[in-house]
Amino acid sequence: MPPVSPASLLAHPALVCAFLLTCSNLFMTFAWYGHLKNLQASPWWVAALASWGIALFEYLLQVPGNRIGFTVMSLAQLKILQEVITLVVFVPFAVLYMGQPIKLDFLWAGFCLMGAVYFIFRG
Repeated sequence: MPPVSPASLLAHPALVCAFLLTCSNLFMTFAWYGHLKNLQASPWWVAALASWGIALFEYLLQVPGNRIGFTVMSLAQLKILQEVITLVVFVPFAVLYMGQPIKLDFLWAGFCLMGAVYFIFRG
């Protein structure tokens, strides 16, 4: 078996997919929840328009990420990957940006997702 170069590993479709979905999720999280901190005094429609503007960037990353990922993963695997990424992005966002307390429930949710990852990605 020939040696695997770091460059070829980084170009693997699953890693490219995970990177694009992580970046996409950062935009999505701000689109969905950032207005709760920054636009609280604004009318809801201003927050909706701002969120739509942010969501455009989310889709510009999410659509190619899912297309690339679908070349090596099933639809169910893509969905579970997205859920894991969502939690990995959301917890730091909630704690660091929104000032929410760290909860043990985040850990339990992570364990549940690890079970989902196991069942979806096994053999």
